[in-house]
Amino acid sequence: MLFFGHRFIKSSCFYHIFDIDMIAKTPPSSQLYLEFSEKNLDIINHLRLNNISFALHVRSTTELLYASALGADYIVVEKKEAKTAQNIAENYLFDAKIVVHITDEEEIEEMALLGIDGVIFPEAIVKISS
Repeated sequence: MLFFGHRFIKSSCFYHIFDIDMIAKTPPSSQLYLEFSEKNLDIINHLRLNNISFALHVRSTTELLYASALGADYIVVEKKEAKTAQNIAENYLFDAKIVVHITDEEEIEEMALLGIDGVIFPEAIVKISS
C-alpha cells in the first residue's frame, strides 16, 4: 500500500495547482495534484505532454475513466467510491494507482482490506498560492 502524508512514513508531497503558471512555483520533479474538471483539460494535457507526474481528484466513475485515459499517475477518490474505483482500475488494467483521501489512521485497515492501492492524508497536499 502507498502512503502519502502519513505522520511517520516518509513520502513525497503533491502540489495542488490551479493553472499552468503555478507549475513554475513547484519544486523540480514534483508531483502535481488537481481536480478533474473540463476547465483543467489544458493543464492536464500540458502535464501529459511534458511527462510531469500528476494526480487527479475525481468525483464520479466517468471522471475516473477520463483520468485514466488522460494519463494520470494517481487517481484520488473519496472513501465511499474506493472499492468501485479499485475494481474498475483492475478490470481495465489502469496504469494509474487508486489513492483514497483519508483523515484518520484507523481508516488504513479498511482500505487495505478493500485492496486499495494507497491512501493520502491532507498533509500530503501542498497548496500553491498564485
